[in-house]
Amino acid sequence: MRSLAASFLAFVILVGCRQKANVINYGAAPEFNLTERSNRKVTRQDLAGKVWVADFIFTHCAGSCPTMSSNMRKLQDKLFEDIRLVSFSVDPYRDTPEVLTEYANRYGADRDRWLFLTGDPETIQKLSVGGFKLALDPTSGTEAEPITHSSRFVLVARDGNIHGYYGTEEPKDLDRLVKDANNLALGTR
Repeated sequence: MRSLAASFLAFVILVGCRQKANVINYGAAPEFNLTERSNRKVTRQDLAGKVWVADFIFTHCAGSCPTMSSNMRKLQDKLFEDIRLVSFSVDPYRDTPEVLTEYANRYGADRDRWLFLTGDPETIQKLSVGGFKLALDPTSGTEAEPITHSSRFVLVARDGNIHGYYGTEEPKDLDRLVKDANNLALGTR
């Protein structure tokens, strides 16, 4: 009987020590219904049950977007295969599905894992600012980056909730994103 009690106590201690660390829930990722580079419609529901990483870019950006897309490519190589990447265009007038296809090819985007989405400007504005809580101002910027937008990556869990925001410039931030995303995919975060 003592052996059973000792085993149970050891189990309780072990489970207690394996708490899920740093679980933050920033609320639900917003609903959307947008056009993918392949011309098919994609909704948030299409990503239900998946861990995914989102960013907001535009194809003629000479500022932060090339770095962001290069880092998304690195994520594609480091994340578990069932994790999706989603790039939302903040310049839907210029970033047609054809333009997004060329851009995706330039970065070696896996068609099955990395989506490039576009839609009408009002929807994209609401999605970025109201939904993901990321900056977007299509009326201001610099010559290199005429649309001001966030350069953060957003981590979304299987349950559709936002679990983190990550810088795109520092390798340590990308390493943390890889660890957090893979842990979410394993169910350990």
